[in-house]
Amino acid sequence: MKEIFWEALIDSAKMAPILLVVYIAIELIEYKFGDKIREKIQKAKKSGPAIGALTGSFPQCGFSVIATALYSQRLLTIGTLLAVYLATSDEAIPMILSRPDKIKIIVPLILTKIVIAIVAGYVIDFFFKKTNQKIFAHAGAYAQGKDDVTHHHKLSESEHACCGHSKINFLHPIIHTFKIFIFILVISFLLGVLIFQIGEENLKLFLQHNSFFQPIFSAMIGIIPNCAASVVITELYFDDIINFGSLMAGLCSGAGLGILILFREEKNKKNIFKILFLLLLISIISGLTIQFVL
Repeated sequence: MKEIFWEALIDSAKMAPILLVVYIAIELIEYKFGDKIREKIQKAKKSGPAIGALTGSFPQCGFSVIATALYSQRLLTIGTLLAVYLATSDEAIPMILSRPDKIKIIVPLILTKIVIAIVAGYVIDFFFKKTNQKIFAHAGAYAQGKDDVTHHHKLSESEHACCGHSKINFLHPIIHTFKIFIFILVISFLLGVLIFQIGEENLKLFLQHNSFFQPIFSAMIGIIPNCAASVVITELYFDDIINFGSLMAGLCSGAGLGILILFREEKNKKNIFKILFLLLLISIISGLTIQFVL
């Protein structure tokens, strides 16, 4: 057990400096462009899924939180919201950047997620045309200051902490790096123990024999509204336990804290489960398609 822990600690420690650099860069970008991007998403209308997919591909879950807050006030279409969710990779991108041997998958990963998000977003919006017309009218009235319905259109302080800053706070990326370091350490250790107990070859053989269920399994983990979910999925891929299609399924379903905000802000509870069902369905189909067709 000691050897497994030390191996997990050393691997996690190697990733920490690069993670810190990435999170500082994210902090600076969000400070400079966060409000402008939020405004573009809000005013996107019919181009919403495309803009949502591009903004959602930004590391971490900040823009999924913004999109959820806007959707709960009916300033975004359901297709745009799902496009943001599907394009979100939470902590996966910083983790991959910290692994030089895995960096080559970043471009295909991001581009594939963007394509899935755009296509799915427009298809979903096609089936919700009538609802979208009301949303466009409401968003237009709000933009002109003619909205006669009382809403809280501003993000809460906790949401701003994730996706928009009034000032640069370098303590935030340091704390976040430490949290992710702990997540990676714990998950690496637990995976190490699991592999030791079961046997690496036995685990791989089991997953290979049940490869059809890999994307389903990954998508179910990914939809858990916590950054630990993306860490688990990415670590499983790093250890060659799941394939690229399963990685895609898990990262497409993972919207991070956006789903927590959805449960908190969305008054129509049936709508929440409809969104989660569509998110899971699209993620699983995408993962299976990549795994067996491509």
